[in-house]
Amino acid sequence: MIHKRILPILIFLFIPILTWGKTIKSPNGLLQMEFELNQGVPTYMLSYKGKPVILPSKLGLELKNNPSFSDGFEILEVNHQEFDEIWTPVWGEESQIRNHYHEMSVSLNQVSTDRRVVIRFRLFDDGLGFRYEFPLQTNLAHFVVKEELTQFAMSGDHTAFWIAGDYDTQEYDYTESKLSEIRGLMEKAVTANLSQKPFSPTGVQTSLMLKSADGLYINLHEAALIDYATMHLNLDDKNFIFQSWLTPDVNGDKGYLQTPFHTPWRTVIVSDDAREILASRLTYNLNEPSKIEDTSWIKPMKYMGVWWEMITGKSSWHYTDDFAAVTLGKTDFSMAKPNGKHGATTENVKKYIDFASKHDFDGLLVEGWNIGWEDWFGNSKDYVFDFLTPYPDFDLNGIRDYANSKGVEMVMHHETSSSVRNYERHLDQAYQFMKDNGYNAVKSGYVGNILPRGENHYSQWIVNHYQYALEKAADYKIMVNAHEAVRPTGIARTWPNLIANESARGTEYQAFGGNKPNHVTVLPFTRLIGGPMDYTPGIFEMDISKLNPENDSWVNSTIANQLALYVTMYSPLQMAADLPENYEKFPDAFQFIKDVGIDWEESRYLEAEPGYYITIARKEKGSNNWFVGNVNGIPIRTSTINFDFLDPDKTYIATIYADAKDAHYRNNPQAYAIRKVVVTKKSKLSQLTAPGGGYAISIKEAGKEEVKGIKKL
Repeated sequence: MIHKRILPILIFLFIPILTWGKTIKSPNGLLQMEFELNQGVPTYMLSYKGKPVILPSKLGLELKNNPSFSDGFEILEVNHQEFDEIWTPVWGEESQIRNHYHEMSVSLNQVSTDRRVVIRFRLFDDGLGFRYEFPLQTNLAHFVVKEELTQFAMSGDHTAFWIAGDYDTQEYDYTESKLSEIRGLMEKAVTANLSQKPFSPTGVQTSLMLKSADGLYINLHEAALIDYATMHLNLDDKNFIFQSWLTPDVNGDKGYLQTPFHTPWRTVIVSDDAREILASRLTYNLNEPSKIEDTSWIKPMKYMGVWWEMITGKSSWHYTDDFAAVTLGKTDFSMAKPNGKHGATTENVKKYIDFASKHDFDGLLVEGWNIGWEDWFGNSKDYVFDFLTPYPDFDLNGIRDYANSKGVEMVMHHETSSSVRNYERHLDQAYQFMKDNGYNAVKSGYVGNILPRGENHYSQWIVNHYQYALEKAADYKIMVNAHEAVRPTGIARTWPNLIANESARGTEYQAFGGNKPNHVTVLPFTRLIGGPMDYTPGIFEMDISKLNPENDSWVNSTIANQLALYVTMYSPLQMAADLPENYEKFPDAFQFIKDVGIDWEESRYLEAEPGYYITIARKEKGSNNWFVGNVNGIPIRTSTINFDFLDPDKTYIATIYADAKDAHYRNNPQAYAIRKVVVTKKSKLSQLTAPGGGYAISIKEAGKEEVKGIKKL
């Protein structure tokens, strides 16, 4: 049941000559925002428990071939309202979400041009959202954005967890530094990627996580990115002021708009407790309710994949080495010699299906099944794939029927090679092909430079492409897991078939030289603020050379850390990413991956410090089972938690999967210990966690007979 309470209060005020201010507070009174029109320039400021979060910061836009839309304003009207509701997500970290805020909308008129804009502020207990709204009007119909001038003025030289501002990739490791140090560290922070365009020596991406010297945790991001360019932040490192920096198109323009229109929300999440940043649902709350009426076909999924063996170089996506170039419809693959390394063969895929079926996995992803991989990357090739035609060694119908007989659902793979025009040409046919063959979920990819040439991955036009593909998928009742696409901004509330994204540096980079050991202690504070990530955890063999002697990469993680990721890296789409034979070597640890839930009734954030550690407990939807995950950064640490989230009148058996005493992400990553203990609501745990390590706990309700002989914690 949804409970809704809307309390609108309309206040009409006279227009002052020079300066006019207005204040709103969050429902709990801890956050306060002040708006001021100072000499015709709109500004805002934000405080938390009396501490400054955002110092006076300017608002406005610069338009192309038009007078600036940032000064010379007068106030026409100020409206206030309170909104309070409980809504039910299709999937999520909890079964219900409260959406409670105080709103203030300020209607402004630019005197010299008679152009109007509304700036709408929503203040929640966990932060602020605001956006620009352009009503239908005579003097502002069609316009081009040269730059958005939104500022976020910091109160000091905060510590930041940042990645380089880039128009084409988010796949960087995070750097921890003071704001004043970003410029000096930028060159080192911009590591190689298949497609990248850094734009500034002090430019960074959202979601940006900050910590002030006086203990405030601040997160800057955006919500509901629709028909607009992705926002980065460019830092004035002398005054510690961030200004919005929109991704341009091929012409250098930032957005083509027409009234009526509103921008995405600009968000500031703040607390003096890092756990509350992880618990915030502000980003989702600023998005519209689901536009999909019947969501019964959208189901969380645990899956495996013919993928990691290609990522590590053990096998290949392409079928043959005979062709330097492939022309779809003309190249005769029946005459080609197989290279002997192709991963997506009928025989190999059936082995994965058998393993997935034996261990009750829902689905199996297969990459490299369709022709075109021989010259798919780096050739600026428009017509790369048709998303329909299999290689000769992949029996499409046979695999479909075999998977169906084993109760395993096949997951489609659509690598576009960033030829978005080609993908849109084939989209209806490709989605229909999926439905005809029982594929209800697709992993799409956008590797490489965008075609049309010169466009960027995060410009307005390409953002609209991702949205088009998502909404078209909903028409066919298809779930989407988009890789290399724009980072999410809570859109999954409105389109819950967006079941996951990559849009950050995932596990695959462990096979490309490695991620920092503390990478997974930062991502939940940054990338996951906007939605779930297909991080692809579950790697048990850390030495990649054992899969491919020519690859000396190392997975910077312990096995216990890999298990914990299924809890700390939230996603309704979770992959067991390693090869079946590596799971067979560690069946007792693999049991946690089989047991862990993927859709949650409730989540509790037990410990958190960005870059250092995260501990989360989640209750599985539809059961009384709880699961706990802890990921640790580089310093060895003792995690201390209690179990007060458990029911007071019940007894449970907790199976703890922990780092062994001598575990280390580099020296001894496969060292773990498993123990069972009896726990109740009053129990407490102190658990040693290794560098790059952690622990995972499976907690199940137990009867008196079941707990006999098991030590009580």
